[in-house]
Amino acid sequence: MVNQYEFSLDPFPRGFHIITDLVIINIGQVPEKGIFHLFIKHTSAGLSINENADPSVRVDFESVFNRIAPENASYLTHTMEGPDDMPAHIKSTIVGSSVTIPISDGRLNLGTWQGIYLCEFRNHGGRRKLVATIYS
Repeated sequence: MVNQYEFSLDPFPRGFHIITDLVIINIGQVPEKGIFHLFIKHTSAGLSINENADPSVRVDFESVFNRIAPENASYLTHTMEGPDDMPAHIKSTIVGSSVTIPISDGRLNLGTWQGIYLCEFRNHGGRRKLVATIYS
C-alpha cells in the first residue's frame, strides 16, 4: 500500500533546522514497517539527515556551506533574484531534495542522534512544500 501526504512548513530563517517532529505531526501514524520517503518541492532548500542533539553542528554546517557557495561571487550570472539565490541553488544540489528512511516497529527508524533537517538556503525562503510517501 502507498500513502502520500503533501503539506507545507511555515517559513524558517536561513540555516539548518530539525523538522522531524513537524513531519510526524503532518503525516500522523506510520505503519508497523515500510519505507518513508520525503521530498521538498523547491530548488533553493534541501533535506538531509544529521545530528539532532548538539545545535553547534547546524551552526557549523551554515559556516561551511557559506564558504562552499558564497554570496556576491563575481563569477555568478544568475543574480536577478538576489545574492542568496544562486548560492541557494548550488547548496540545495549538494544536499539533495529528498531523504528515505526505513519504518520499523511503527516509527521512523532513525539512529539515536539523527534527525531530519530542513536546509533553508534563502534569507527569506517562505513556506516550503513537502511530499511524504509511505510504502508499507
